[in-house]
Amino acid sequence: MTKAGNSTVLVVDDDKNVCDLISSTLVGQGYKTAVAGNGKEALDYLRGSALPPGLILLDLMMPVMTGWEFRKVQQEDPGLAAIPVAIITGMPGMDGKASAIGAVDVLYKPSRVEELTSLVSRFCRH
Repeated sequence: MTKAGNSTVLVVDDDKNVCDLISSTLVGQGYKTAVAGNGKEALDYLRGSALPPGLILLDLMMPVMTGWEFRKVQQEDPGLAAIPVAIITGMPGMDGKASAIGAVDVLYKPSRVEELTSLVSRFCRH
């Protein structure tokens, strides 16, 4: 897959500690990050952004709008559907479910820095 022309990763998770850890790790590797606490905030960010992120890291279990609900809306929106999504989850055995919603990969929490940066480097430049 060709890397997107954007170095920004959108991290969507209701756990602020997870968002902070992922963001600080990626910024330290030369990427930019944006954070949303749920699917609705992520959609608001995406619809208000001039340049889409190179990758969305999406938790599934969140209040207001779950990752499942976000993904359905994203896939139905022609302006957002092409943005790759990787699932970040603490629930084991999600590979099949992630694949079923078109996710490019699954990152299990807690993840190693190498796993995170390897995943992001497939879709974003820095």
